[in-house]
Amino acid sequence: MHKTIIKYRSKLLVYLTYNMALPVLRIIRKPQILPYNSQQLRQFPQGSLGRGLLQMLEERNLQLLPHYAKHDIKHLLLQYDTTDEAEVCLQCFMLGNRHLSFPVIITVVFGFLAMPEYWSSFLKAYKRGKISIQIDGWPWFALLHVSTQTLINKINEHQKV
Repeated sequence: MHKTIIKYRSKLLVYLTYNMALPVLRIIRKPQILPYNSQQLRQFPQGSLGRGLLQMLEERNLQLLPHYAKHDIKHLLLQYDTTDEAEVCLQCFMLGNRHLSFPVIITVVFGFLAMPEYWSSFLKAYKRGKISIQIDGWPWFALLHVSTQTLINKINEHQKV
């Protein structure tokens, strides 16, 4: 029974994200489109954000979606996987980092209502977002040549070791 609930909960999260939130966002705001394709990202230096983005997507058998690349970059830099729990953690981080948007609010509310077993992870991600440097407004695509580790260190520099 529990596995069935998790399966349907996951399908609902994917549906809400890809079939509702993304199409709505593409209508109400003009998304930034990644100016590179997979072949071009493959040419970026090893260790760079651009190359790391492509590697992360390939390791998870995910497609490069040009309208969604900023979100995927956040997965890489914030070091949250692409699981259901990690997706909500990423949005909890963004909420803590003072980024209010429709997808952030909907995902956080959904996570807290439907995924109580992960509440401690969500709270930890929120607190991490509060103490991290504010990343909203970063020029994501201009950073693709920068070392991924340098950017991760910048995000995490205010956190206790």
